[in-house]
Amino acid sequence: MELHTLYTGYIFSDQLLPREQAKHWHFWLPLFAYYTGAYSDEIGHLTLDDIVTLSDVRCFHFHTHGKIKSRFVPIHDALFAAGLDPYLDFLKAQGHTRLMFDLPSKSGRYSEKVRIWFSGEGERAGYLQKCAIPNVDQQGMKTAISSLRLNFEQQVRIHAIQANSKDAFNYLMGFKEFSGSLFNDMSLLNGILQNVRQINPHLHWQRFIERHH
Repeated sequence: MELHTLYTGYIFSDQLLPREQAKHWHFWLPLFAYYTGAYSDEIGHLTLDDIVTLSDVRCFHFHTHGKIKSRFVPIHDALFAAGLDPYLDFLKAQGHTRLMFDLPSKSGRYSEKVRIWFSGEGERAGYLQKCAIPNVDQQGMKTAISSLRLNFEQQVRIHAIQANSKDAFNYLMGFKEFSGSLFNDMSLLNGILQNVRQINPHLHWQRFIERHH
């Protein structure tokens, strides 16, 4: 996936596209997906109460996906660098509880709306097409927001192997192979997660809301 192109696209630039109806989730959701490996539906469900501190490590608590397990995923430093704390302050000041408050659900799920915005549908171009990224990769697989989870999985697998902890990998991915319910070494988990490559150090939520035509 053309990650660089994706995270330097118009959402993360100073340019507001003509007729673009910018939503806060357009900025945050692709970043959360890349740095947490969570599904868009899980990200859509996150509330302020799902940001918790365990052993001095701030985490997201994902717990809304039937197929994969509940888990605490450390928050990557890149998300703080992108303005996560000011954004959380903004949510509190506005009285919102859901982090993706302006992402509506379609028949109880958030992923449908995300899929159409990201990958397009029929005649409607998605963010990928607007960034001139093919929505089919070299293997003929459709590029989707879930491709970000695959990227996260590849990176985390390598760092978990280096840390000699298959458990950490299975836990971060929410796989059933992790037999417990809570991973007991948050600093190890955080160490692995912070190794996920930072993609664009210049993006910031403040810059996003100040974009102009």
